[in-house]
Order: sequence, then structure tokens, then C-alpha cells
Amino acid sequence: MVAGPAAAGAAGLLIGMERGWSQRALAPGRRVAGFRTFGLIGLAGGVAGLAPDMMAAALGLGVMLVLAIGYARSATADALSATTSITGMLTFAIGFAAVHVGPVPALGTAAATFILLSARRSMHALLRGLSETEVEAVARFVLVALVILPLLPDADYGPYGAWNPRRIWMVVVLVAALSFAGYVAARRLGSDHGIVVVALAGAMVSSTAVTADYARRLRGEPEARGALTAGIALASIVMFVRVQVLTAALAPRALPALALAMAPATVVATGLALFVWRRQRATASAAVKLGNPFDFAPALLLAGLVAILSVVARWAQATFGGEGLAVALGLTGMMDVDAAVMALAGLPDSALDGATAGMVLAVPVLTNTAVKGAMTIAIAGWREGGRAAAPLFAALVASLLGLAFTLPR
Repeated sequence: MVAGPAAAGAAGLLIGMERGWSQRALAPGRRVAGFRTFGLIGLAGGVAGLAPDMMAAALGLGVMLVLAIGYARSATADALSATTSITGMLTFAIGFAAVHVGPVPALGTAAATFILLSARRSMHALLRGLSETEVEAVARFVLVALVILPLLPDADYGPYGAWNPRRIWMVVVLVAALSFAGYVAARRLGSDHGIVVVALAGAMVSSTAVTADYARRLRGEPEARGALTAGIALASIVMFVRVQVLTAALAPRALPALALAMAPATVVATGLALFVWRRQRATASAAVKLGNPFDFAPALLLAGLVAILSVVARWAQATFGGEGLAVALGLTGMMDVDAAVMALAGLPDSALDGATAGMVLAVPVLTNTAVKGAMTIAIAGWREGGRAAAPLFAALVASLLGLAFTLPR
């Protein structure tokens, strides 16, 4: 009984602290509400939550009326802002919710309100720095992620039940998000540093999505060719490391052989990435012209590829079963290397010894690398795409040669 009103008052004081601090430079009598007033507004909401409906409505109407009068008297042509008045209304609602919903959601909402209000300067600076292209990109991403995605069914369709519309469209959302993040990072950090940051962070989620986006950018940003090529190689290096970490957690018996198989690819990809990166830094002379952050063609191409490979992987699993485990995992790895690791982890230890399991697990990793190289050429073209895919194919060849010498004869 006491917790609700106490949380309501605490929420009001929390919000009032920010409002009082942000308006501390105003002359006396110019503030609509401050620290104490917001505490009282929150407490009034809590009392309204305990009162009968008619009394609660009257109390809420009275608070809104006072806030409206205060806004009308304080507003001038030079300073016109409804933030404090709207925040007062929200504070009353939070106090009411503290009693009717619970203290924890109410205090969480108050904390979110505090953060939003305190970010005024940074948010205004962000708006001033946005271009028309970036605003349009945000609108397109909202359409892709928040309008289309929720409307798609989360169910399996097609051959072998391999097509889940929502999961396939998630590929488009992911590539679009990485594309926009890369555009913003390049504007804020510079092209080279932005490319590296996004490659590192994005590859933690999907190195294939990073590859698709950077291949797209190769067409429109030839000045950043070296950095983009290094980013594609770096994304695959992150994938090599991520798969080994996942294997250590889920199938540790396979890790030594897998690490041995991945070592040549990792060393070669790292060396070539550093080479093209340093060459880019040494020869760069002109500023990079950033391309369109939302060219949907690569995202749709990757989604189509995922749809096709989903059917192929399901077919392989249904046809080969346990006898063709390496083939099935290799086809699965075209689409999702992590899924291949988890599939292997689900097998009993007696099914495969550690060395064989590691070699089998190397198949989807190398297959995925080959697919990303081919995809880079398909998106960027033979000339630009071939150069960018060279580190991937070189890493693939290095590991295949390593396997040829280490496999028992």
C-alpha cells in the first residue's frame, strides 16, 4: 500500500532533479515546475491511483490545467518549449502507474525519462549533424525493420519447411542496419576507421552481412577499396575466431583439430588485410565519397541466397543423414556456420573422435569463406570484387593445403 505512493514520489523527484538542473539558469518565476514541484506531481499521481475514479480524474485534470497555465505564462517568442509541461503530464501518469501497475515499471519509466531529458544537448547536436540522406535512410530502415518485419509470418514454408519469411527478412534488416552503421561511422570517424570498427562489431553478428555490405560499397566508393577489402578479410578473421570460441564452449573435443585447420587461413587473411590496409593508407589522397547507405540490392541478394541454401542444407540433411555429415555440415555452413557448430555439438562424443570432429567442422567454415568470396564478386563485379575476394580465396587455399598435409594418408 505504501510502496506505490513512495515510488510515485521518488519518480517525480528523479525527473524533477533533471528539470530543475536544466532550468537552473532561468530567472525566478520563469520555471513552470522544478525539483519539488515534480516530486509533488508524481505523488499526486500516486494519490490518484488510490482514489476513486471521479476523484482521480479531477486530480489529473487539475494538474494538467496548472501545467497548461504555467506553460502559457512562461512561453515567449524567444523561448517556446513544451518539454516541461509534457514531462509534468508524464510524471503524473508514472505516479498513477506506480500504484496500478507496480513500483518497478514506474521507476524504470522515470529512469528512461530522466535519460531522455538529460540527452538534450547530444540529441540536438545529432540532429544538426544529420543530412537529408541520413534522415531518408532512417525512414527506410524503420519501414524495413519495424513495419515489414513484424507483419511477416514466423512459420516454416516451402520444400522441407526451409523458408521462414521472418527469419529470411531478418537478413535484410541486418544488412541494412550494418550499412547505415557503416555510413554513420565513416562520417563520424573517417572512412578507414569507420570501416574497421563496423567490420569488427558487425562480424560478431554476421560476417556474411558485413561482406555483402562492403561489396556493395566497393561499387560506389572506389577510393576506399583498400580499407573495404581489409574489412572483408577482417570480418572473416573474426568469424574464424568466433567459431573457435563457440567450439571451445560447445564441442571442446573438436577444438585442437579445428584450430590447426584454421591457423593457415587466419594467418594468410591477417597478413593480406594488413597489406591492403597499409597500402590504402600510403596511397590515399582524396577524400572518400560516401555512397548511398541504403542500396537494398545486396541485402535482397543475400536473403535470396539464404533462402536457396536453406533448401539445399535441409535436402542434404534429409538425403545424407549421419553418413554424409561433412557434406551436410558444409552445406549448412554456407548459410550459418554457428548452426553447423551447434549441430555437431548435439552429436554424442562416440559419434566422432576429436580429430575427425575438428576436420568435419572445418568444412562449413571453409565453405562459408568460399561463398563469401563468390558473393563479393557477384555484388561488386569481377574487377573490384575479385580484388576484394582475393584474401578470402587465399585463406581458403592456405587451409586446404594445410589439411592436405595434416590429414592421415
